[in-house]
Amino acid sequence: MGSNEVWKHSMMVCAPITTQQSASVEQIVNDMHQAKAEGADIVEVRLDHITNFNPLRDLKIILQNKPLPVLIVNRTKWEGDESMRLEALQLAVELGADFIDVELKEASCLPTLVEVEHKRNHNSHGKIIVSCYVDGITPPQEELFQLIEQMQATGADIIKLVTHAADITEIIRIFSLFPYCQVPLIAYSDGERGLISQVLSPKFGGFFVYGSLAGNQIPGLPSLDSFQEAYKLEHINADTKVFGLISKPVSHSKGPILHNPSFRHVNYNGIYVPMFVDDLKEFFSTYPGPEFTGFSVGFPYKEEVLRFCDEVHPVAQSIGAVNTIIRRPRDGKLVGYNTDCEAAITAIEDALIEHGCNDGGASLGSPLAGRLFVLVGAGGAGKALAFGAKSRGARLVIFDIDFDRAKSLACALFGEAQPFKELGNFQPEKGAILANATPVGMHPNTDRIPVAEATLGDYRLVFDVVYTPRRTRLMKEADAVGAITVGGVEMFLRQAIGQFNLFSSLKAPEEFMREIVLSKF
Repeated sequence: MGSNEVWKHSMMVCAPITTQQSASVEQIVNDMHQAKAEGADIVEVRLDHITNFNPLRDLKIILQNKPLPVLIVNRTKWEGDESMRLEALQLAVELGADFIDVELKEASCLPTLVEVEHKRNHNSHGKIIVSCYVDGITPPQEELFQLIEQMQATGADIIKLVTHAADITEIIRIFSLFPYCQVPLIAYSDGERGLISQVLSPKFGGFFVYGSLAGNQIPGLPSLDSFQEAYKLEHINADTKVFGLISKPVSHSKGPILHNPSFRHVNYNGIYVPMFVDDLKEFFSTYPGPEFTGFSVGFPYKEEVLRFCDEVHPVAQSIGAVNTIIRRPRDGKLVGYNTDCEAAITAIEDALIEHGCNDGGASLGSPLAGRLFVLVGAGGAGKALAFGAKSRGARLVIFDIDFDRAKSLACALFGEAQPFKELGNFQPEKGAILANATPVGMHPNTDRIPVAEATLGDYRLVFDVVYTPRRTRLMKEADAVGAITVGGVEMFLRQAIGQFNLFSSLKAPEEFMREIVLSKF
């Protein structure tokens, strides 16, 4: 089979292009060219997904028109077609396929494939991948090592292990395999919780990773575009520090396309990834190492995460919510911060000042002083907004679907709580501020609005913490009645600048980050 040259490569991205059960050869050729245009280095073709598959005809078309190296896969669909499957793989080798994927359970066919490879009339460069797909939860570490040993014993050029992550804590077992492999290893977990196993593969020594075509998003696979714009695998190495968004869900996050280019802009060796976390206690006990350097904290964990911090900054402690955690280098302790508060409040203040609305704040220096601040949502983001508004002298009225939570926050800040069911009938005083700190209106449920449209005209400014979409329905409706609007994108940018400073101990490239937000969000 291959030689040690299989080790000598830059990290490559493979695009699976036959993810549907019925693909035409013409579509495969088109998709191969699309994959190349989107930055893929390899394409994976499933022969068993080709409509009316004719081995000789279809493989010739695919391999004679390939713009990129091709990985051929042919999974057994039913008992009795093993010989036909093997014949198709043999033909793929003869016609010049670059990689052939053979499942471990069928590895007995390897000597035949190798013989075919050696008989080719030109210099052989095709590589044999032996793969194993594990159903159910990820097995214990010892069982994974046994699978690795079995695959290596086949004499394959490359081995591949795929699991399905029921929890992000299972991924650490995948990362631990790479140092012990004697041949190149492709290993990852599929599903949304497994996404970090793709993006962080270069750090731990993976052979290549998978990325999905535009318009064909696959859970757990970053898009090819994100590898080009956000992750830039060539910049990731063993010394790269890992930062991530702890949230549930995480697919909406724009953090990677802001933080990663910003890290590179200042030559900081860091990578920022979405982390779909189900259990905070299990997560922090599984990833205690110094390479996991810091975290953003999103919905629904901004309050709960306080008890997992060794220390909490006084502002975050007063708010009762943390959105940023740093693993302190000197002792490994987790320190919690809140950059949401100042980000949201300064965004609101600056908008009011820009529109000449500073009449109420002469004594305290804030245009929020003395104004009624109507807050919808008393969770982590709501607490930050409430604390910030109160610190500027605003008067608080708080609504939350959990009335006890609203009352608790109102009591702590000498505000007023009202039942959520009254929000539709609530009539604010003229010049009030409305702040939505709930996920209402967030993609994909973009047609929702948290308050009665008829009341929007009474607010001087409307703020929405949601930033996907950039212009929510709430903001559009508020614009239509003449209110000043501030979107979650502005808050997101400002809190990200604060996080960047904490993550890297460097000054954030603020103008560069703002340019990204304006062009990409």
